[in-house]
Amino acid sequence: MTESLVEQLGLLGVFIAGAVPWLEAVVVIPVGILLGLPVVWTVVLALAGNVATIVLFAAGSERILSALARRREKQGKPPQDDSRTARAKRIFVRYGDVGMAVVGPLLIGTQFAAAIAVSLGVSVWRASVVQSLGALAWGMLAGLGPALYVTYSSLPSSR
Repeated sequence: MTESLVEQLGLLGVFIAGAVPWLEAVVVIPVGILLGLPVVWTVVLALAGNVATIVLFAAGSERILSALARRREKQGKPPQDDSRTARAKRIFVRYGDVGMAVVGPLLIGTQFAAAIAVSLGVSVWRASVVQSLGALAWGMLAGLGPALYVTYSSLPSSR
């Protein structure tokens, strides 16, 4: 009973940690597996936490951007377009949202990559799906090594 409770709390921790920006499912999955949590549940819950916050960041960024645009319009100011925004747009045009899904989990976090994609004109739905697929691919890759290690290190020695 106690062992089951500890495992369930560990899996809850995996879900919460997977939802934390920059911690990412890519980091949480190997740690959870190496701590002895069930591989499948660790991967599923870390990714579920990550995907939940990807959607929240994408939808939230859309609302924030539209509120800022309305405020600038009320003040009679032109839409903001500075050099940093222009550089981000050039990079995004070159590599697209799929490119952000590949590098996002490693460089800026999937949540922020989704928010940036939405700010550059990608729909909330597309940004959420593409970043979630990127997180899924990286999460599976990150879990593969530790899962194989745990599996093969527990086999009896052939000596």
